[in-house]
Order: sequence, then C-alpha cells, then structure tokens
Amino acid sequence: MTTGMMKAAVMDRPMSIGVKQVEIPVPKDGEALVKVYCIGVCGSDVHYYERGKIGRYVVTEPIVLGHEVAGEVVAVGGGVTNVSVGDRVAVEPGATCGRCDYCKSGRYNLCPDVVFLATPPVDGAWAEYIVMPSELLFKLPDTMSYEEGALLEPLSVGFHAMLRGGVKPFDRVLVTGLGPIGLLAGQAAKLFGVTEIYGTDVVPFRRQLALDMGFTAAFDPANEDVAARLAELTGGEGVTYVVESSGNARAMADTIKLVRRGGKIVFVGLPATDAVPMDMGSFIDAEIDAYGVFRYANTYPAAIQALQRSSIDLTKVITHRFALTDIREAVETARTQKETSIKVMIYPNLP
Repeated sequence: MTTGMMKAAVMDRPMSIGVKQVEIPVPKDGEALVKVYCIGVCGSDVHYYERGKIGRYVVTEPIVLGHEVAGEVVAVGGGVTNVSVGDRVAVEPGATCGRCDYCKSGRYNLCPDVVFLATPPVDGAWAEYIVMPSELLFKLPDTMSYEEGALLEPLSVGFHAMLRGGVKPFDRVLVTGLGPIGLLAGQAAKLFGVTEIYGTDVVPFRRQLALDMGFTAAFDPANEDVAARLAELTGGEGVTYVVESSGNARAMADTIKLVRRGGKIVFVGLPATDAVPMDMGSFIDAEIDAYGVFRYANTYPAAIQALQRSSIDLTKVITHRFALTDIREAVETARTQKETSIKVMIYPNLP
C-alpha cells in the first residue's frame, strides 16, 4: 500500500495557490487509489481561482482543484473487482447517490446529492494521488494515452450534447464558441458520424485550430455574416444542429437565427447572467427543439469504445504542459492567455 505524504496544489484563497505536502489518501472498501499521471485545467478551476465561487458553490476552506484526470491504479480497497493494481484508467469525477429517481432512470448527472471533484467543499485531483470509488474508473485501451484519458471528461460534455438532441450522421452541425468544450464537441460530432461541422469564435487561433481538427469551416461572428456564410456553404440548406458552448448571451440568442427551421439547439455554455433575451416568436414559428446540458451521464465507456476505433486526435487541444510544481504558472496561463491557450495540462510526475 502506498502511504506517506504527497504533493498537492492547494488554493487557500482566490488568486493564491501553491504546492503543499499532504497525506496520501487510503482507499476504503469499494475504492481505489490512483496515481495521477495527467490532469487538465478546466474553466471552472480558473473561475474558482479568480473569484472563489461559482453560483451557490463557494470556497470557504483551502481546496484542491482539478477534475479532468487519468492515472494508474496503485492500490484497491476491499470488494473491488472491476479494476486491479496496474490498470491505466480515466476517472469520472462525480459520485452520485444511486438511489434517487434521476440515478435510477440513468440521468444521474441531475442527482441532487452528487459529490463532484473540485466542487466546494470536495477536493479535486491536482495532486500526485487520488482516491475514487472504483465504479468511476474506466480502463484505458493500450492505444489510448493518459492525455486522451484525461480529455475524456471535457469530451464527455460534447458527447452528451450529441446524445441530448439525438444527432444523426446526416446533420449539419454548428458549434458556437471554440474553446476546449466547443472543439471537443466537434470531435464528438465526428464520433457520431457527422461529416459537416462548422464553428464560430472571435479568436483567430481558435478558428484555425478548429480547421486543423477537421471542422469544415470556422467564422468570426464579430466580422462575418454567419447565417449568410452557412447558407452559401450548404447550398441554402443551413445547419440542422447547433451546439452553443460560448455562454455569450448574444451567441445564445443568435442560435435561433442560425439553425434551420425544425432544427435543434443544444445549450452547453453558461451565461454570465441568468436571463438571456430570446426571440421566442421565431423560435416557436420555426418549431425548434432546445436542450440543456449539465455535465454528462453514461458517456465514458461509449466514448472510449468510439475513440479507439477512430483516427481522431483529441490531444490537439492541448496547448500547454506544466509540472504540478508549476501550478501557479499553469493556472495563470489558462486565465490570462485565452487567445493562445486552449487546454492546459498538468503532470504531477514531472520534476
């Protein structure tokens, strides 16, 4: 059993974070100890770092952030049969009650009692080791890297966005907002057989990366008539499926103008304000279907299976790599270099 002390990045207050020595956790019955090889910086991590809260979740005590994680099982508690020491695994970061109607119906992401990594007061995984219920660990095929394993978490948001609206291979998909979630939503669309994927973002670097990752075209909504460009490129047919991942209020409202009559809109990005004005007359007249996305459910096994049989390279979204000891530089890069950084990745085993 691995015991003793380990390094963990602890945020003691907003804009203050550093690496400290903490005890290596010990797995209880039904749990496993995972040595963290790779973990991403999410926008929520940056938000907690900057402001100390997201909605009703407030950081009141020192906390370890991070929830996009993959690693190796190094110890297991009693009764664990689905993973063994030495297994390479991706970690689904939310443990739910398993008893409520949402859990029993398969929509466990809506469980009111979910315990989610790096959501106050729960510590996350910017550390050398983490203990998790073994049922939340998913074995990685030999062909998948730890980086791909860590990216399964943000990919799952896009994967769930495809499931929510029931995307079909013949859909024309538009993704608004080409940050990590938007770019990976485009890759999720590919996994569902979609071949025509468009994107919008005001940052040139993100638009170019979208093209490098196989998007059909990418537009600047601040300087281009997106609806006209879509009509031009689709022979007047337009797009049938819009994934809004920016959280920008205007972008959210414009989805009604951009989707084809009878099409579908999936809202992923969270706006800064609760109320967003929408043209409901046009929405109703066009008989548009709209869906909300909150995290994901039942995505990891399906995404792993689909990915290992595809040529998609998720790691193209990784723009920066840091050791855990450089955690402040890593978070500051994600916070301040939004025009050149997409996914910042942290490696606890680097010196």
